[in-house]
Amino acid sequence: MKFTRESFRKFTPAQIIVFYYFLAIAFSFFLLNLPGVYLPGVDIRFIDSLFTAVSAVSVTGLTPISIGGTYTVFGICMLMLVLQIGGIGIMSIGTFFWLIVKKRIGLRERQLIMVDHNQYSLAGVVHLIRQIVKIIFLIELIGGLIFTLYIMRFYESFSDALLNGMFMSVSATTNAGFDLTGASLKPYFDDYFIQTITMILIILGAIGFPVLIEVKGFFSKKVPNFRFSLFTKITVTTFGGLLALGTVMILLLEWSHSFKGMAWHEKILTSLFHSVSSRSAGLTTFDITGFSEATDIMISSLMFIGASPSSVGGGIRTTTFAIAILFLINFARGNEVIHVFNRQIKLVDVFRSYAVILLAAVMVMTALLIMLITEPGVPVVALLFEITSAFGTCGMSLGITADLSIVGKSIIMILMFIGRVGLISFLFTLGGKTKKPHYHFPKERVIIG
Repeated sequence: MKFTRESFRKFTPAQIIVFYYFLAIAFSFFLLNLPGVYLPGVDIRFIDSLFTAVSAVSVTGLTPISIGGTYTVFGICMLMLVLQIGGIGIMSIGTFFWLIVKKRIGLRERQLIMVDHNQYSLAGVVHLIRQIVKIIFLIELIGGLIFTLYIMRFYESFSDALLNGMFMSVSATTNAGFDLTGASLKPYFDDYFIQTITMILIILGAIGFPVLIEVKGFFSKKVPNFRFSLFTKITVTTFGGLLALGTVMILLLEWSHSFKGMAWHEKILTSLFHSVSSRSAGLTTFDITGFSEATDIMISSLMFIGASPSSVGGGIRTTTFAIAILFLINFARGNEVIHVFNRQIKLVDVFRSYAVILLAAVMVMTALLIMLITEPGVPVVALLFEITSAFGTCGMSLGITADLSIVGKSIIMILMFIGRVGLISFLFTLGGKTKKPHYHFPKERVIIG
């Protein structure tokens, strides 16, 4: 069968997006295997190189290799380029270059942008991309300069400090979780300034591009009678609630366990940092292998939820979780509709939320069952932690990534890919084009519960 442009147009936007992300992985694998990318004497297996490329495109951070001990300066720059592609989104980067060369953005391209960023309308998608690219690059630049100036005292030259500072900023903002130290941010355990700036960058990357754009519009005062959208209100409330819940739970569970002997302020900041990082970043300031199983399961739950829609993160997303909880609360009260912030949630969004949660739970449990067979001897909690970290594109690990079998690494790569593409796009990819029904069957009630 001959593959033509006409046959390509028969694919749905969701299927094309998935295809583009496959191309992005292939391109990233090529970039990370160029001559001069690896340090002299370094030899990496094909599966580990592919794993790193998938992890970079999905901005997860799980890797079986040491980044600082594997890549040259050129290789690190290539990795940062891949992180930009994965973090900002394949269609955002593509549109950015189209705008640079003054290429006309057609209807098909606008549909792809809409799907890639979970938008419901074609109106303003190109303007959205302009805003996203400007904001993210500005955040990364400011964060990189702050880091560079602060860590200059630790390096012999400004160029070394700049490379490390920019990498730290890009890794935190895109929630990639990669590091050059080989120990994440553990060397900065006592450095609250580094931790605070990192947390701010993580939150800015994970909270959602539309939220950042609306906050920018609020402070610009250019729009009279400005009003935050329902999406922003739900996102910020849920995001903040999960950060607070995660902080309190880690603090209580580890206060007399792994945090024993630490000062009270160290306990609080360590709990806060890992709650923030569990959204999608994966950076750590503490040896999390010392956490109790209860904490591991709680963090796994946070990683399963992930970041906000139209952000750099994965997971089922914060709004999906919020709508599911709101529906349960309203259903328990006898209400058939969901009211929040003086607005009513559409029933189709409730259906989508529960479809995403159900599919995600099935995927995680299936992956866990398979890996229990392929990874004998590895604790169940460690496997669950790795699986949810991959699906939520978080990157935290209990130290089992490098020891996984080829099957185990393949499963983790699939989960990272789906987590980055998004379950809605993945569902639509499997379902193909939707067809409007020409008739309806009689409705009938079914006994539930």
